[in-house]
Amino acid sequence: MSKDTFNGWACSAKGVPVEWSEFTPKTFDDDSVEMDVTHCGICGTDIHTMDSGWGPALYPCVTGHEITGVCTRVGKNVTNVRVGDRIGVGTQSGSCHECEDCKRGQENQCKVGFTSTYNSKWKNGEKSYGGYADKWRGDHRFVLKIPDSMSNETAATLLCAGVTTYVPLKRHNVKPGDKVGVIGVGGLGHLAIQWAKAMGATVVAISHSDNKRADALELGCDDLIVISDAKAVEAHKGTFTHFLVTHLSKEFDWNLHFSLLKPNSRFIVVDIPEYSFQNFPIQQVIFKQISIVGSLIGSPAEIQETLDFAATHNVKPWTNKYPMTEAPQAIKAMREGKARYRIVLEN
Repeated sequence: MSKDTFNGWACSAKGVPVEWSEFTPKTFDDDSVEMDVTHCGICGTDIHTMDSGWGPALYPCVTGHEITGVCTRVGKNVTNVRVGDRIGVGTQSGSCHECEDCKRGQENQCKVGFTSTYNSKWKNGEKSYGGYADKWRGDHRFVLKIPDSMSNETAATLLCAGVTTYVPLKRHNVKPGDKVGVIGVGGLGHLAIQWAKAMGATVVAISHSDNKRADALELGCDDLIVISDAKAVEAHKGTFTHFLVTHLSKEFDWNLHFSLLKPNSRFIVVDIPEYSFQNFPIQQVIFKQISIVGSLIGSPAEIQETLDFAATHNVKPWTNKYPMTEAPQAIKAMREGKARYRIVLEN
C-alpha cells in the first residue's frame, strides 16, 4: 500500500537552500497515478519559482516538472498506463477537461483548471508537488508512456524542454527548404537545433560569442552567427523563415535580429523573462509582415508526439547527471550556468 507522505527537496523561502523534507501529496482518487521517481530534470522554471521570480511562490515548494519513473499504483479510471510501466509527467498535471480548449485537445491553454506540476493547486485545493522527490502522484490524463527505445534519463528532459521547442516548430510548419535561426545554444536551444534539423531545415545558431560553435555544429547546425559580427550578420540578412528564441536579454537588439528575417517569417518566443521590454520596433514587424508568436509547453498528445518523434529521429538531450541526494549541488551548478545542457537528478 502506498504511503500518504512522500519525501523531497523543499524550498521554504527565497534565498533559502532546499532541504530534504516530508510532504503530503494530493489525495489518491480514481483518476490518480503514482510513480517511484527515477529521474527529474532541473529546469530554469524551477529556479524562477524558488526565487519567486514570476510572482510569490507557494512555499514550501518541491520543484521539478521533468519527471520520469515507474508506475506503482493506478486509480479505477486509469486505462492509459499500468503498474510497472515506465512513465513521465511534464510541466502540467491537471486541467478542467470541460472548457473549449480542453475539449479540442489544448489542455495547456485551459483557463479554468490549469494545475502546474508544482507550486499550484489541485481542484480540491491541495497543493501540487514536483519531482525532486522519491515519489510523485497526479492525474493520469497528463501521464505519458515512455517509448521502449528511450531511457528515463533522456525522456525526463523532453517532457518540458523538449516539448517547449518541438511543438512550435511543428505548429509553424518547419520543413525542407526553410531556414531556422535558433537564438541561444543552451538547455532549450540545443534541442531546438536537433528538432529543426530532423524536420529538414537549414539550421543556424545565433549567439553572443563563438564559444559554442563546435557544440552547435555537432548538434546539427549548418553555421553559427555571432550577432556582433557585422560581416556574418550581413551575409545572412533577409534569409531566415523562422526564429526560435530561447533567450531574450534586456539588451536584445530587435532591429538587428528582425533584419535577418524574410518577409512573412515567424519569430517564435519560448523564453519567459522576468522583465518587460521598451522601444519595440513595430515598424519592421509591419513592413516585413513578421508574425511574433509565443508557445506554452504542449498538450498531453503533443508531449507524446514529442517523445515519439525523438525516438524515431534519435533526438537526445545532452545531460549532466547528479544523484538525487546531491540536488543542492545540482541546483548550484544550474544557477552558475554549468549545465551542458540539461541537468538531471537520478534516484
